Amino acid sequence: MQAMQTVQGEAQGQAILAGRAVGAMFFFAFGGLWLTGWALNSHRGKAWIVPIIVAAAVLFGVARRRYQRHAPALALEKDSPERRRAGRIFNIVNSAQWIVIVGLGLVLRNTGHGAWIIPMAIGIVGLHFFPLAAVFKNPPHYVTGAAMVALALLYPLLAGPASPIGFLGAGIILWLSAAWALRPGRIAAAS
Repeated sequence: MQAMQTVQGEAQGQAILAGRAVGAMFFFAFGGLWLTGWALNSHRGKAWIVPIIVAAAVLFGVARRRYQRHAPALALEKDSPERRRAGRIFNIVNSAQWIVIVGLGLVLRNTGHGAWIIPMAIGIVGLHFFPLAAVFKNPPHYVTGAAMVALALLYPLLAGPASPIGFLGAGIILWLSAAWALRPGRIAAAS
């Protein structure tokens, strides 16, 4: 009986690692987009565009390899009620995030406050991590969300809302979060 529980626990740990690798792929891709935004909007950053894209691709590949290694365990959980519920909530949260970003972005642009679109987007992205942390039982998402919200609130006060620092900070936060998700460790430590 205990051997079966150990095998089930190991499979669940591998499924968690696969799920975290999927999250890391998203974080590396979106972090790369934020960093590319910094490079395009910063006088000194233009030389960083190609290295950012290459690094994002390499890091995405590292996360993809981790996912592929543990994907069979995740596939076994795919049809579980908990996994289906998590998928629905993920889709709802992400849809709501984009609707709010686009809607508020239009309002800000049309009211002459377009410089605030980037801080608003960073803040909304940060807020969307809170329900995802709960649904995926991934406490580090709370840290990512809090860091993004803090960035959105603080950098406009320190450097102005149009500063490319917002792009840079968001990209760094996402890449650090992805690296944390992929950190080496025991499978049991993944939960």
